[in-house]
Amino acid sequence: MLAAYTTLRLGGPAGTVTTAVDTDEAVGAVREATVEGRRILVLAGGSNVVIGDAGFDGEVLLLRNRGVRVVAQDAGEVVVRAAAGEPWDDFVGYAVSNGWSGVECLSGIPGSAGATPIQNVGAYGQEVAHTIAAVHAYDRVSDEQLVMTPAECRFGYRSSVFKHNDRYLVTAVDFRLRRDGRSAPIRYAELARRLGVEAGDRVPLEQARQTVLKLRAGKGMVLDPEDRDTWSVGSFFTNPVVGAAFFAELTAARGEMPHWPGADGTVKIPAAWLIEQAGFPKGFAGAGVSISTKHTLALTNRGSGDTAALLDLARIIRDGVRERFGVELHPEPVLINCGL
Repeated sequence: MLAAYTTLRLGGPAGTVTTAVDTDEAVGAVREATVEGRRILVLAGGSNVVIGDAGFDGEVLLLRNRGVRVVAQDAGEVVVRAAAGEPWDDFVGYAVSNGWSGVECLSGIPGSAGATPIQNVGAYGQEVAHTIAAVHAYDRVSDEQLVMTPAECRFGYRSSVFKHNDRYLVTAVDFRLRRDGRSAPIRYAELARRLGVEAGDRVPLEQARQTVLKLRAGKGMVLDPEDRDTWSVGSFFTNPVVGAAFFAELTAARGEMPHWPGADGTVKIPAAWLIEQAGFPKGFAGAGVSISTKHTLALTNRGSGDTAALLDLARIIRDGVRERFGVELHPEPVLINCGL
């Protein structure tokens, strides 16, 4: 069952399961499936995917290539290449231990290094687009291995050219990090408060990492097999981004609400606040599933749930927010053989 390979611990059977421990194996498997017209699903950490109860009737490729190495450096910066199957938090810990700044606030995020550009993973004021120098990928259409620039990756808020697109197999990622024992400027207000500093200040890398890990653990966002609140895909919904005119109408009708100004006059509204105000508190339960008791944005498998129940809960929440605020919530994870 594919539940064994996802952080939700949900998902039905696979047609076949194979493992690739190096890049050539992975590319070869994807190329062969493409030539033969077979369906193939690539999984690494399984932390940002929801798989239907019917599973995936095709080949599932477990990406397990590992490795981190410096490919360029000068007095101020270092470019570090992480294999796609490298566990992400291992990479962050390695960077921090070497005094490389730029990803420390992304500590504790589950999944693999190769998944981070797909989602443009972000947290606590950092996102991987800030530091990615290049993404190495196999192109199934042209049958060639590419080195893609950040512009070619088309990074956006929790999105990229790779998301919802099986054309590319990410094989490695190059990160450009500062050779500096201090963090990047702290941008996130909650993290600054916990650190006891002002926004824009910098702190020792290890202090930033440990503080982020504690914050995430307090929200059930660091994997723990004994804690059902971590049996999730992290944030299930993205924070909605709305136009300025709509936001003005919304606040006129509903009152002031937390928000962040975005590009081109847009406004980002915290999905967690919308969910809570629509009547769905922490711990709100469905059949064997629930909102996390620690974090409103995480939908969790309590051990007896299935994907259908999880999606039912997601629909109830989505529809409730739409009814109260007229705002549409969209899922952050990739949905395989299922949908909202």
